[in-house]
Amino acid sequence: MSRIFEELDRQPTPIGEISLRRRLEPTLQVDVFEVKIGDAGLMSSLITDGEEAVATLGLAATPNDPLDVVVGGLGLGYTAGTALLDPRVRSVRVVDALEPVIDWHRRRLVPLEPSLVDDDRCELVHADFFELATGGFAFGSDAPSMFDAILLDIDHSPRHLLDPANATFYEPAGTERLASALNSGGVFSLWSNDEPDDEYLRVLRSTFDTADAHIVTFPNPLTDTPTSSTIYVATI
Repeated sequence: MSRIFEELDRQPTPIGEISLRRRLEPTLQVDVFEVKIGDAGLMSSLITDGEEAVATLGLAATPNDPLDVVVGGLGLGYTAGTALLDPRVRSVRVVDALEPVIDWHRRRLVPLEPSLVDDDRCELVHADFFELATGGFAFGSDAPSMFDAILLDIDHSPRHLLDPANATFYEPAGTERLASALNSGGVFSLWSNDEPDDEYLRVLRSTFDTADAHIVTFPNPLTDTPTSSTIYVATI
């Protein structure tokens, strides 16, 4: 195949057919890696500011040291990769329900450098993040029983869900289970593609000591206009 477009992988999953492709962006003349579910775009290596901000804003909010971190959603790896840049981080467990996505990293098909699979602190876990949260993140006997940061980038927002079954996670009972898995001083950080949601902030504040919504704005190189995401950061 030419460098203009290449489909690197396509696999069936419980939420639809997922594909990884690489294409040459004609205006910028750079290779762009894209993940799609069916015909819907899920993520792109062209704009990763939001994924990175989940980690930077989240970890900046905790004074704990060392840090044991859970990342919900692997994708192209930018949230986990950014978390590993923090020298306090002792361990990162990245949870993804889609086995093909984990396989892309193990086969080094994604552009992230350094690769997550080359960092001894990082473990890729094939599991449903929301089911693990319900069970208190029981990763096994060699894992911490409590964590210092939970960084989440799976759904488009607390209202725009990839799977309707995830809805209970964003309600008070789900938030309480989440907080119970964090050490004192720990933090929960969540990416959203929507504007700040006052109702969801009230849910977070009913459980956590603090909860704020940060609007992160960054340039979109394709439209030459600003793009925004919301990062929720809650501490206990």
